[in-house]
Amino acid sequence: MNTIQNLPNLEGKKVMVRVDFNVPLKGSEVRDNNRIVAALPTINALLKMKARVVLFSHLGKIKWGKVDDAEIENEKKKNNMEIVYPEVKKLLAPTPVFFTGATHGEELTKAIDALKDGEVLLVQNTRYEKGESKCDKALSEDWAKNFDAFVMDAFGSAHRAHASTYGVPEILKADGKACALGFLMEKEVKNLSVCVKGDEHPYIAILGGFKVSDKIKVIDSLLKKCDKILIGGAMSYTFLKALGKNIGKSPCEDDQLEYAKKCFESGKIVLPVDTVEANDFDNPTDIRTVEGDIDNDFEGLDIGPKTIELYAKEIAKAKTIFWNGPMGVFENPLFTKGTIGVCKAITENHDAFSVIGGGDSAAAAKQFGYQDKFSHVSTGGGASLEMIENDGHLPGIDVIG
Repeated sequence: MNTIQNLPNLEGKKVMVRVDFNVPLKGSEVRDNNRIVAALPTINALLKMKARVVLFSHLGKIKWGKVDDAEIENEKKKNNMEIVYPEVKKLLAPTPVFFTGATHGEELTKAIDALKDGEVLLVQNTRYEKGESKCDKALSEDWAKNFDAFVMDAFGSAHRAHASTYGVPEILKADGKACALGFLMEKEVKNLSVCVKGDEHPYIAILGGFKVSDKIKVIDSLLKKCDKILIGGAMSYTFLKALGKNIGKSPCEDDQLEYAKKCFESGKIVLPVDTVEANDFDNPTDIRTVEGDIDNDFEGLDIGPKTIELYAKEIAKAKTIFWNGPMGVFENPLFTKGTIGVCKAITENHDAFSVIGGGDSAAAAKQFGYQDKFSHVSTGGGASLEMIENDGHLPGIDVIG
């Protein structure tokens, strides 16, 4: 990997750093600054080299072409990077940190040129530019012309070939300019590569979440690498229905039943043997634990105690563990036991290398106090899944070389 340690002398050089500051907001404040904190080692290393650091990130979504101009302006206001600026400034103090609302052209160039050695500029949300997600060549060139080097440190966006993650480094590399992965990216690649290679067995994957269709490629990939795949969450009901079980009102993808049955026939899929069901998702007044079939007019909302025990026994044997997706509706205190049970079982296996593939699993581990007990917690749910699917390849990694 081309990493930040391999960069040439950057004193006085203008360095574009693609960070992931797509942080959760509460009104006009940052609710959780973890993603900003995760980028600090890379930013501080560049500042120590006396580089002029320019931070690019997206924030939220802008539905270009899908809504009218008024709605786009409303989305821009809601996802204004200036909301994040005070938190970045505070965390980097006493380093001078500036903000520009410009996203292209002469105004942006002037803001970058005004920087002195060891100073930082935070640029407005990259998705204010319609061409960002299309990896527009003109936009990529407009950004690239301002920089002497590029550092990729946004793992959560590394699976997207956007202008700021792919277009710019592609141009700079062609011009013979330095491009590298930051410390966060290096950490993600090294740790997730353990799960990509799957050399240490038994290798257990735990998959939850809502849709089978969202995880077809990762399931296909894991079936080749893993000894067992433990299924939970809403996606388990598609598998159970495919085997002829009654799933009541539980969510199901009928168009994935044949695929689920085919996967089960591999002999590697382990499914829940009991379920915590309820008569209503939003206002449950009748909660039961059932084995086998789920009752009519009831919906499965968590794995049951026998499944927790079964999964814990499988997890205890593992040398490698990859987990993506909660076992139930963990946001509701009534249905947390399955997800907590998996957290507990994984962290009690001290012989295993354990990775959480970002997303809701990472949120659950943090909520229940297990975050620091895993070998690695990824900062990118979608990126971690695609890295598993694609045998370690992601656009934002491959372009760096």
